[in-house]
Formats: sequence, C-alpha cells, structure tokens
Amino acid sequence: MTVSSTRPGPAPRASAAVEAALALPPSRPVTTAPGPAGCTDPGADGTAAPGTTVPGPAAPGAAAYRRLGELLPALRVHCAPPRTGRGWIAGADLLTHPEALRELIAHDARQGLARYGRPLRPDVAAGFGLHRFVWPVSLLFTLPWFLERRVPLLTPADISIRRRTGELTVRPGAFVCLPDDPASAPGGATARPEAPEAPGTAGTAAETPCAVRRHTARTVPDEAALAGELRAALADFLTPLLAAFRPEVRRGPRTLWAMATDAAVESLWHAAGLFGEEERARTELSALLAPGLQDARPAPECAPFTPGAGFTGPASGSAAHPDRCRASCCLVYTVEAEAMCAGCPRVTRG
Repeated sequence: MTVSSTRPGPAPRASAAVEAALALPPSRPVTTAPGPAGCTDPGADGTAAPGTTVPGPAAPGAAAYRRLGELLPALRVHCAPPRTGRGWIAGADLLTHPEALRELIAHDARQGLARYGRPLRPDVAAGFGLHRFVWPVSLLFTLPWFLERRVPLLTPADISIRRRTGELTVRPGAFVCLPDDPASAPGGATARPEAPEAPGTAGTAAETPCAVRRHTARTVPDEAALAGELRAALADFLTPLLAAFRPEVRRGPRTLWAMATDAAVESLWHAAGLFGEEERARTELSALLAPGLQDARPAPECAPFTPGAGFTGPASGSAAHPDRCRASCCLVYTVEAEAMCAGCPRVTRG
C-alpha cells in the first residue's frame, strides 16, 4: 500500500490507506465538551477546552467538518484561531518561517525512515509532506462545497495543522454561496467571536486578543459560478504554499499543481466514499476540473489545476470502486520499488 493510496471505502473509521496517506497514528476517538453545535476546540489531548466558545452552525463548513470527524476520526477539524507550539504549525508560518516548513517535512522524513527502514531522499520527503498537507487542507474548501454548497474564503493565515494527531484548525470567515442559501438573505450570515485560548490547551493562539470574525456571505447565480469560486479560492490559498514548498520538492510549477490536483481530488473522493456519495463526488470532481473550450480546442479552464479529475472505468479486479489515473508521481518507488501506485502516471502512461 503506497503513501498516496486513498481509495474510498465504506468503513466509518479511517482506513489504513488514509492513515498511510496522512502518516497518522491509528485513529482514536475525540472527546468534546458540551457546547454549541459546530466544530470542536482542541485541548492538549484532542479534547475540547472547558469554557471555550466556538463558532456555531453559521460558520461556513462547520457542519461538514463535524460530519467528517464523525466518520474519519484520524482527521479532525476545529473551528479556532491558528495555533503554534506542541506540534501545531500555523499556515502563515510556512510562508514566512523556513524552520516551520522544515519541521513539517522532517515529520515525513521520520515517518519514512520508520516505515521503509532507510532515509527518504530530501525531495521525496518534501513531496510526501506536500501531499500530506494539501490532502486534508483541501477538504476545508471542497467538503463545504460538496455538502453545503458553500465555498469558504480562507488564507494560509486562517489555518494551522498538527500532523502527529491529524488535527486542523480553521478560522471561518467570508464565504460564497448560492441564492437559495439561508445566508444569502439579509441578516442571514452572522458574526461570532473566535474561540479564546484557555490555559493548558494545545498550542498558542497566533492572534490575541481574539477578534470577531464576520461570516459574510457573497452570492453567485448558479452551480457553475460556485464551482469557479471553489477553483479560485483553493488556487489562491495554495499558490503561495506551493511556492514555499518548491525549493524543497525541487519540481516546477506544472508538477506542483499536478500534485495539488491529485491531493484535492483524492481527499474529497475518499471523504465522499465514507458518506456513501462516492459516485456523486466522481461526477462533480470531473465537472469541476473539466477542460474548457477555446476556439473549439480544449483549454485548461480549471488552471492552474491539472485538467481532468483522472477517473477511469472500474478498477482492475473490482467493479464496485472506480479507479483514477494520477496526474503526478509521488516517487515512492525511489524508496520501495514494489510500492509503485497503480494509478501512477509512470504506469498508466507507459
């Protein structure tokens, strides 16, 4: 089973494939203190900090993130300000502090040594780190779009990640929705306070004091426009992060965007499989990344993402689960030759 194996499945817990893809320890349940509906706020051991206030259901994506955590305990999303310390890395620090990026990659280097018994090449460890970062972070955008028809407008400064426990924080704010969304009506979106940092909780809030974050809704006319907003929001978020990773991964922009496309497609595909909506995800991802037409010729309307979601016919040996051809190679074969992914372009393209 390879590092980027993310085939969907019906199991209500994280599969070994996803834990391998994210380099997580075996999944464990998360305990949350009673409080408003919405995302949970993490404490030192993954528990909600007593007495904290978290954004309620008006926060874009809150219900989707909560549903994901119920079916995939190995990946948990908390609606809270970015955190640092105790294994937390703030998204903004990946852009401005080289040591934060090195810390993220070092996690994958250690995981690779433990798994394969020999060191990964530095560029391969960086590639694993990029995949394992983009895979869960893309869900902050794609999952609300898929389940709620809302597109959060986030920047790297709005998130943080703790790889060793499979946790993310996200600071919800403005979002894009359709005309029939309740938030599109006057007064439909609300302002909520950010979760305060309680003594003894995991990490340190990146911004103090906690500000009020307005959940401002912007309406677009139809599904096609919303899909365009999703592509733009995710591309805007990833562009500076891919630039930060580029010297470590040692690949050009086209390959970096192919890697990002694979991670974004595979994460939503897997999550949708847990929800029993794998086929809808396959259809909607294919439409989301479909090439456009320009002068009667294919044009990458989904740029900078790689055109096409890569889905093919039924997987070899299994008519139940369709396979896909990846747009990028994770280079796992450089450390374990027999671990070549079935959907690797080195295989599918000969």
